[in-house]
Formats: sequence, C-alpha cells, structure tokens
Amino acid sequence: MTQATESPTTPRAGRSPRDTWWAALAGVLAGAAGLAVAELVAALVAPGASTLFVGGAAVVDAVPPWLKDFAVEAFGTNDKAVLLGSMGVVLALGAALAGWLELRRPPWGALLIGAVGVVGAMVAVLRPGATPLWALPSIVGIGGAVLLLRSAVARLRPATDLRAEAGTAVDRRGFLVVSGIAAGVAVLALAGSRVVSAGSAAVNVVREKIRLPAARETAPPVPAGADLELDGLAPYVTPNPDFYRIDTALRVPQLDPAEWSLEVHGMVDEPFTITWDELLALPLEEHHVTLACVSNAVGGDLVGNALWLGYPIRALLERAKPQAGADMVLSRSDDGFTAGTPLDVLQDPDRANLLAIGMNGEPLPVDHGFPARLVVPGLYGYVSATKWVTSLKVTTFDADQGYWTPRGWSALGPIKVQSRIDVPRGSVAAGAVTVAGVAWAQHTGIGKVEVRADDGDWVTAELAETTGSDTWRQWRVSLDLDAGDHTLAVRATDADGLVQTDAEAPPAPDGATGWHTVDVSVG
Repeated sequence: MTQATESPTTPRAGRSPRDTWWAALAGVLAGAAGLAVAELVAALVAPGASTLFVGGAAVVDAVPPWLKDFAVEAFGTNDKAVLLGSMGVVLALGAALAGWLELRRPPWGALLIGAVGVVGAMVAVLRPGATPLWALPSIVGIGGAVLLLRSAVARLRPATDLRAEAGTAVDRRGFLVVSGIAAGVAVLALAGSRVVSAGSAAVNVVREKIRLPAARETAPPVPAGADLELDGLAPYVTPNPDFYRIDTALRVPQLDPAEWSLEVHGMVDEPFTITWDELLALPLEEHHVTLACVSNAVGGDLVGNALWLGYPIRALLERAKPQAGADMVLSRSDDGFTAGTPLDVLQDPDRANLLAIGMNGEPLPVDHGFPARLVVPGLYGYVSATKWVTSLKVTTFDADQGYWTPRGWSALGPIKVQSRIDVPRGSVAAGAVTVAGVAWAQHTGIGKVEVRADDGDWVTAELAETTGSDTWRQWRVSLDLDAGDHTLAVRATDADGLVQTDAEAPPAPDGATGWHTVDVSVG
C-alpha cells in the first residue's frame, strides 16, 4: 500500500491561530449588531426594554450598599457611565469567547449568545411596569446575533463533507463579507434607534417652551451676606448644571407634560389623579431647600441648594384624606424607583414639602425630574426626593418598602449635621489663612461652626446669612498658620445645640458621620 504525499502547493485544510482571532472578532461584531438591533426594536415598541439598559438596571438593583457607596465615592456622578462602560467590556469579552467557542466547539458559541438573550428577555419582563412585549428586543437582537455569528464562523472552517474536494481551504473572503455585514447592521441599527428615540430632544423642546406661572407665595430674597463669594467656595445657590445627580435611572425618563399625571391613592378616602395643567393652575409656592444624598461621604459634594417652585404635598394629602393607621407615603418614579417617606413629615405644616416643577427659576431639568419631583427638607433623597414622580400611595411601613430599604438601608433617613471645608486646598502662604466652607442641618438649621488646626483650640467661624433653616450656610474664619504641614478640621452645631459627632461611619445604612479634615502645606 502506498501512502499519498501532500504537494507543497496544495492548500492545507485546517485552522490557523489567526482564524481563532477572526472568530473572536466575529463574535464581537455579531454581539454588537445584536445589541444595536435590540436598541432599534426597543425604540420602536418599548423604549424601556433596551437590553443594555434593563441589564444595567438589574445590576443596580442587585448591588449591595457597600458597592454602591464605593461606586459613588470613586466615580461620583459618573457612576452610570462607568457601569455601562464596564458592561460593554464584559459583553465584548463574552462575545469574543462565543466566537472562539463557535469555531472550536460548535454550537456552544451560539448557545452562549442565545443564553444571554434569554436572560435579557427575562430581566426585561420582570422590570416594573413591563409587559410581555418587553422581551421582544432581546429575542430579536440576540436571534440576529446568533445567525450572523454562525454564518461568519462557518466560513472559517475547512470543508468536511465527504463529497467536498480534499484539502478545501477556509473561505476567509466570505468571512470578511459576513463580518462586514454584521458591522453594517450594527451601525445602521444603532443610527436608526437614535433617530426613532429622539424623545429626549423632543421633551427638551417642550420643556423650553414652558413658561412657569408665578408663585402665589414667593421665597424671601437671598440676603446679600448669604454668599461670601470666595474662590473655591460653593455658591449659596447651586446652578442647575452643577447640581449633583444620583439616582437609579440609567436612561433618563422622557415624559411629556401633556401625558403626565400624578395618582394619589392607597389608604385614602378620596383618591384622585392630577394632570399637568391642573397642577399649574394651583397656588404654587417657592422655597430655598438644600438636598443631600445619603451616599455623600464626609466632605463630599453630593449636596446642593436650589430655589424650588411647586405645590405643597401637604395640600395634596389633605385633599385625599389619609385614613387612620397610615404612616407612610410610597412615591413612585416613572422608571420604577420608590421612596418611603413618613406621612407625618409630609403633613407637617411647618415643613416646605413640595411637588416641585421648577428649579432656580426654570422648569425642572430633565435629569432632575422633569416634569415633577418631590422635595422634602431634612430627609435624605433616598427616602424623599423621587424624580419623575407619577404616584403617591398612602400606606404603612409594615405593608410597603421603598427601593433601598430591602437593600440594607434604613427605612428612615433624617439628614445628619454636616460641615465641609472648601478652601484652602493644597499650599498657602504663612500667616493669616482664610478657611471657609459650608454646613447644613436641613429643617433645623446651623447654629455654629468651629474650625481648628491640628490639635489646637476650636475657633468659632463667622456664619453667612441664609434664607432659612432648610438651606446650608456658608462660613469662614481666619487662622494664623506657621510654615509647615497642617491638618484643618471642622465641626458644626445645629440650631438645637446638637454637635456634629466625630465618630466616623460610612454612608450605609443611614448617612456618613465624622469631621471633615483637610491637609494643607503652609510656606
């Protein structure tokens, strides 16, 4: 028997290491095309069902408090961009793995991508307010990804059919054609989804045309001495673009005021629904109120002060007539977020609780709750500051929980006495050094601020003016500092005499504590 020899010029059947990389690329392109198609389908049938965003929302829902705190402290208001970017990296790596598997162990690559689609569809239909239609974007998108992946990778395998000519080489040209189609599908589908989902621009156009009615009860003017106007010191009124944004919405709800309404229901004798036009016709009030996020670390910037325009929540509840035994109002956002606020706080006639529609003289920015949100002085935002609000349910703490409570946060969120050093930072000249910052104890007010250098005596700071107890106060003091390195510390005392504690605690479960310190070099 003679053994056949292979001619040096005969194409060799089989795979090269380069084919493995091509297969991984095919997985990434197929996955990108699938996600883009899913975005397009979501824009057409259910904008909230975007595979990427419902997946991100599920991650946000699942993270423990310590991880949320870490993300906010490390990335601040960029936490959502970091999350989506991280998800993109993970999905790209998973898609590359799927391409490798489809080449080496078919059909495991296609099954991996298909499993992602099934999970995405299940997560979508389980989101608040979802319908079975929300599964469609994931199903269609991943179905397309599987077809593109299998078609591309098949061209990287040599022919194995017994009827095929021996030694048939892989079809890399065909592979490049299919991969190009996948890339084209991704680009076109993504562009199409952006055109279809131009709701953000449309809502902004509507918002810009709104002329808010004048307040029936106006806020007192900001005193001339409320803003010390020092470089580096946070202004008394925080400009809208600079106001912090922390929420669970990966995709900002786009609500047309003409279609918006607020339902007041639950344990009430007279439930009702109020529309945008009805809200505008009510006697509105203005109040300066400082809001703070429970995730704010000591010395952090997740706090801001603004002039809010809205209607008293107290009056809405009076109209609904809460029943005996009710002790909580569960507010719900259009994106499914909920907050549980004590009923007695919202009924307090001395507290400026608002269903707010205006911020610093203009309609609420879309990122901050347009067309309506809640503003409640003295409570952290996670139990009170619901944006894009659509429902107020009068209920009990035993029967209902807000979004963060089952995730380990306290059911009640009274704001703690806090103070922060804004200036100086870094190096300063020896001699008289101006130290300044802000302090807050919303709805109680700040009574005193003290500063010290190193372990020296506490020096009482000068307090700036304020419009009332619901806002922060600027402060400043001059300290004589010798050359060298120094540590500055600040503590505040509220109007009731409660001194800010030096005991250090993280934000979870009910707000950070401790004194803010700053290291400065004096030369």
